[in-house]
Amino acid sequence: MTQIGALRTPRNIIFGKGQRGALGLAAKSLGSRAFVCTDPRLSAERDFSAMIDDLKANGIAVHVYDQTVAELPLTCLDECIASAKSFGPDLVIGIGGGSCMDLAKAAAVMLSHGGNIRDYYGEFKVPGPVMPLIAVPTTSGTGSEVTPVAVLGDPERTMKVGIASPHIIAHTAICDPELTYSCPPALTAVSGADALTHAIEAFTAIRKPETPRLVHEHVFIGKNALSDHHALLAIKRIAGSLSVAVSKGDDEAAREDMMLGALSAGLAFGTAGTAAAHAIQYPVGALTHTAHGTGVALLMPYVMDFNRAARVSEFAQIAGAMGAARKDAADEALSFAAIEAVKTLFKDIKIPATLAELGLPEDQLEWTAEQSFTAQRLINNNPVPLDVKKLHHIITAAYHGSSVKAAA
Repeated sequence: MTQIGALRTPRNIIFGKGQRGALGLAAKSLGSRAFVCTDPRLSAERDFSAMIDDLKANGIAVHVYDQTVAELPLTCLDECIASAKSFGPDLVIGIGGGSCMDLAKAAAVMLSHGGNIRDYYGEFKVPGPVMPLIAVPTTSGTGSEVTPVAVLGDPERTMKVGIASPHIIAHTAICDPELTYSCPPALTAVSGADALTHAIEAFTAIRKPETPRLVHEHVFIGKNALSDHHALLAIKRIAGSLSVAVSKGDDEAAREDMMLGALSAGLAFGTAGTAAAHAIQYPVGALTHTAHGTGVALLMPYVMDFNRAARVSEFAQIAGAMGAARKDAADEALSFAAIEAVKTLFKDIKIPATLAELGLPEDQLEWTAEQSFTAQRLINNNPVPLDVKKLHHIITAAYHGSSVKAAA
């Protein structure tokens, strides 16, 4: 089999303890007026103040918008843009979790191109480059610091929507694990589980036809040699450190591995894309008002069960990355071990095991399947073809906590 590889990445990725100190110099090379998106909790922290002081020490005028809220309703974006326009930035910085970084991306689009944010929903809708972006994550989860997507909550739509474009990849990502030390256990768990699902879905995604037009026709091109490398690195790092990071938040090695794992997962799915677990989570999240990471993590073992027969070799490699000893075990046995390893890890960090526990109404299972199927970018990236009936099969199993077998 021939191999194709592609990565969509920031121009600069800076990783390591203390590297938040690189922010001022990185920003100085890109502009002189920085608009910073963050949230109320982070804006009150000492590390945040130190980063703002660093920007100012490098001659950069700074304006902070610190009212970012989870799920990014469009009202938040409207307020953010109004605040930015009064300042007149030439650089946007997102400091925080996925919502803060996604808000920075959306703000950069609007400040650069104007119009209505709904004009940019979907793939390749951003017409050209946006003003320089710097992303500084404070959780190890979404990977938004390196991905070409921003997710928003639109009140006119039941589910969240995404802007997917290479133009919104940050110019520079600064990933300092010390910024995650204050992340509480529950958020550490959900964020880390989200990152692991990114890596697993990227590693097991469909392989699309290897044509020279592939990267120009799809933002997310499916499984490939380069995304596979980062996906396996992510799985190994996250599987070995997530439980420790949740139970011992000050464990430096675990926090470092988690941030590297989440970064690597972002590099993997930012090119390969995600699949069924993410498609199903959109309506599940809309109905239950639960965290994205919780939903995708809960669904991941059921989706793996459905996809296993089509990705036996990949699942065996996942098992190995999660610590399973190969010895004389065949790939078939290891593929089942991968599913059990994911279940065990998520149980250990207290991810709910069923959609019933999450609060999904049983009379909404069919609707959930129908809505999941509308996320065609994700559905078409799944290694086993999906229709509404098969999605309903997965969702029903996830509701009751029963086994899933892929339809023939």
